[in-house]
Amino acid sequence: MARLTKKQKEAQAKIDRNKLYSLQEASALIKEITNVKFDASVDIAVRLGVDPRKANQMVRGVVTLPHGTGKDVKVLALVTPDKEAEAKEAGADFVGLDEYLDKIKGGWTDVDVIITMPSVMGKLGPLGRILGPRGLMPNPKTGTVTMDVAKAVSDVKAGKIDFKVDKTGIVHAAIGKASFSADKIAGNAKELIDTLVKLKPTAAKGVYMKSIYMSSTMSPSVQLDPKAV
Repeated sequence: MARLTKKQKEAQAKIDRNKLYSLQEASALIKEITNVKFDASVDIAVRLGVDPRKANQMVRGVVTLPHGTGKDVKVLALVTPDKEAEAKEAGADFVGLDEYLDKIKGGWTDVDVIITMPSVMGKLGPLGRILGPRGLMPNPKTGTVTMDVAKAVSDVKAGKIDFKVDKTGIVHAAIGKASFSADKIAGNAKELIDTLVKLKPTAAKGVYMKSIYMSSTMSPSVQLDPKAV
């Protein structure tokens, strides 16, 4: 077992493992125990009382974080020529169609989000084996397949993220940066949690939010009180 460094021990010592923290307390504590030399991401993991193997208990959605993600999201807009100007004005980093489809076929995936139009989805089908594993395949459910390309690009740039419960029943999401104020971290976390509550499947029985943990890159995790949230 790897030994903890001095800073890791100090961080662990500041966490009361017998306590369930409020959102505000956890957000402030995460800032206090984050000591890496870069602007660490703040992540949240919510364990839900659902069975993801059943279609009627799948939890998936999108949320626009009120304070953004703190990350410069690279957006590729795969659109027809009549939509190119609209996508560029909205802030897309890469705009085009066939030339980018060829680049993707060659293995290029240096983007965070791909936005496209319904009429273009047929061309993206053969690229599923490249885009799917990287989470880059556009999907109407997440708003990345739409005729309103400008709004989709603007939303992503403003802090819109999509999430999906994994096979173990956990939703993982990055909700900001350690450089954010505790209020902004808490605000983003609350927006995501509120969205998850609204998406509770009617087929899900028993306790819905089983546990919530917050952490930053390389920091220990802090457990939140689901009832307080």
